[in-house]
Amino acid sequence: MEFHVDIGPQYEGERVRKEDLYVEFGGPKVEYKAELVLMKGLDEVEDGKVEVIGPDITDMEEGGSYPLFIEIFVAGAELEKDMEPVIERRLHDFCNYIEGFYHMNQQDEIWIRLSKDSYQKGLTSLEEIGQILIFEYTNDILLIEKMQVTFYTEPEKVKEKVEFARKIYEERRARARGLKEEDVDEFYGCV
Repeated sequence: MEFHVDIGPQYEGERVRKEDLYVEFGGPKVEYKAELVLMKGLDEVEDGKVEVIGPDITDMEEGGSYPLFIEIFVAGAELEKDMEPVIERRLHDFCNYIEGFYHMNQQDEIWIRLSKDSYQKGLTSLEEIGQILIFEYTNDILLIEKMQVTFYTEPEKVKEKVEFARKIYEERRARARGLKEEDVDEFYGCV
């Protein structure tokens, strides 16, 4: 696949400063922002589909801060529901592998910046970012057989999705808090 910018771990430490940003999503100025990975059945995921619901990057004002909800559906015969948060945390790494695309934090505290340089190179759509993420995930986590990504930028829809995601985050935390030794068959340790 060809993309407008380079991709790889060499960009992981790259920062996009305020004076270098084209647009930013989330961060302290934006009330609603989040990311969520959900497992689905193989028949529920349209493999490779990327959708932008609301304004795309080219519709945004340079220097602006915008709401964003990233929804990722993954499917695979060997994937387990417990893997959702693990796959979700990889979003931070994979976003930071994109040249000029800076991702901080996770869940409903994300802050993402796109650099002017990467915008000028042609990274002008969230759709391309979604295609890059699908490429990275499916090459790194081979258990993912199908994946689709939806970016929501329409403020009311973002708010609705973030409120839904917060319930999922709390369910995950409650489940983790409730785990006991008796619930686990195998233990791993360092020797």
